[in-house]
Amino acid sequence: MRDKEIRFVIFSLLMAAIIGGFVGEFIGSYLPEGAVKTLFVKSLDIGIGQRGLAVNEIQEPVYINLYSISLAFGLLIKINFVSLLLIILVIIYFKWWYL
Repeated sequence: MRDKEIRFVIFSLLMAAIIGGFVGEFIGSYLPEGAVKTLFVKSLDIGIGQRGLAVNEIQEPVYINLYSISLAFGLLIKINFVSLLLIILVIIYFKWWYL
């Protein structure tokens, strides 16, 4: 694959994760309590913060307080069922289309 195609695949995977998160939360908000709602609403949280890499923990960002600037560094990725489903569909699509 060319560099342009790789960037497009990465962008597509990120958009699938973001849109899947929104769709999963939206569908889950209208479902009654139960296993199906838990499937749509529950997410896996992967984050990098003060305690390093952690899964399903609250991660506080790393703060660097300089004299006139305060910086905060952190990353949190939330993946739910619909996000994972859309990511798999994007991978299958690009594998079929480009290979």
